[in-house]
Amino acid sequence: VMPLMSIILFIVSLSSIGLPGLNGFVGEFLILLGAFHSPVLSHWYAIFAASGVILAAVYMLWMYQRVVFGEVSNAENADLTDLSRREVGLLLPLLLFIFWIGVYPATFLKQTAMATRQIVTLVNGANSGGHVVEVATDLTPSPK
Repeated sequence: VMPLMSIILFIVSLSSIGLPGLNGFVGEFLILLGAFHSPVLSHWYAIFAASGVILAAVYMLWMYQRVVFGEVSNAENADLTDLSRREVGLLLPLLLFIFWIGVYPATFLKQTAMATRQIVTLVNGANSGGHVVEVATDLTPSPK
């Protein structure tokens, strides 16, 4: 009934599933990579998380099939209008970011690199019984 909305829902659903080339993949990959290499978590947590990713993909595809390709049971829904040009124009930047983060995540990851490094140092220090340094609240890089 609404082909443009269906296409956008499909792209966002694939992003949520973690399809490579979309932003969800970057997040899921980094989380699972961190879980597998974590000194705190055992590999069983990471395996459990990976199975959750698979179950989420099954659920999202099942949902998409029922919502988009299911029968229209309510007569009022048969006459729904598709997205207007204005709505498509508002959603295009969102789609751009979905692909941009999926293809070149370094643009956004470098903004959090220093804070991430400090958190990893804090967690590794706390779990090794070593001295725990406080995370700096000022995350601006110091001039060289």
